[in-house]
Amino acid sequence: MPASLAQNDEPVVVVTGASAGVGRAVAVAFARRGCRVALLARSPEGLDGAAKDVAAAGGEAFELVADVSNPNDVFAAADDVVARWGRIHVWVNDAMETVVGPVDTITPQEFRRVTEVTYLGAVHGALAALRHMRGRGEGHIIQIGSALSYRAIPLQSAYCAAKFAIRGFTDSLRAELLHDRSGIRLTMVQLPGVNTPQFDWSHMHFSHRHQPIGSVYEPEAVAEAVVGAVEARRAPRELWLGAPTVQSIIGQMIAPGFLDRYLARNAYEKQISSDPVRPGDPDELVAPDDRDHGARGRFTWRAKDSLIAVDPAYLRGGGLLAALGLLAGAFFWGRKTGGSARTRPALSPSLPRMAGEGSRSRGF
Repeated sequence: MPASLAQNDEPVVVVTGASAGVGRAVAVAFARRGCRVALLARSPEGLDGAAKDVAAAGGEAFELVADVSNPNDVFAAADDVVARWGRIHVWVNDAMETVVGPVDTITPQEFRRVTEVTYLGAVHGALAALRHMRGRGEGHIIQIGSALSYRAIPLQSAYCAAKFAIRGFTDSLRAELLHDRSGIRLTMVQLPGVNTPQFDWSHMHFSHRHQPIGSVYEPEAVAEAVVGAVEARRAPRELWLGAPTVQSIIGQMIAPGFLDRYLARNAYEKQISSDPVRPGDPDELVAPDDRDHGARGRFTWRAKDSLIAVDPAYLRGGGLLAALGLLAGAFFWGRKTGGSARTRPALSPSLPRMAGEGSRSRGF
């Protein structure tokens, strides 16, 4: 365990996007280790619920209403944490937004908002953390990424681009920290599909709600892996969580054209559920939903409670062969179920209509 946790009583952890989903589960996981946890999000009700979860897990919570797209909010929150608890040991950037629709239906304003929250929110968080960690020469910044930061999928161009940008920013910052011989640790955790409430508040350009494709995991499993990265003596550069993440990343490295065709067949219609969008449903891209949604979403019936966590630095020899075996199995399954790769399929007649074509349209 690093000095930032092992040698400090009640280490201080900051989590953005802490009111729900992965961020909330991460906050609770750190609380179970006796950490004091600062919770950043826009929803007061969600923050109240998260604070109760942290207290129940044995931690101390500090609620901070903040919009991560506003650097002044984030810097002020960091200053408030240091004023209250003296320092920041760990900073976790998890806040995100997404919009689901074909590229040419997404407005420039929607692209901008997803970028401001998902990408710039991670930048603002890292800058705020560095302001308070550099003087001590220690700390750990965690960037919550995704398999989609390596392999983009249809209908989520804005979100995928933001996750790609986080990876580029993080790699650049890591090289600078190494140049400076800094003791600050930096890890990007690449996630699979996770059972969180985000699928209920995604900004939709379809008349039906969003859903994950493939394997789905509970947020608590992700949270344990995040805490494990902080507790490790050697901080992983990256962690790839779940077999689908490993398959996607390695697949993109060795066969990107195949994945283009595979995703065209299998990752378009399947992202749209049979549940219609209803008036009054939350839309976080437009405004925060002032309700407490908890950590888990509506897919517990299919979500897995455990996952593999792969440090790609160790993907050599047998580890690489095992990963390639997983990839080969996925490709075989895709060829068996997906049809000819040479045929460009038409949209399924059962695909729900896009907003603006007789369904409810929600502007930014």
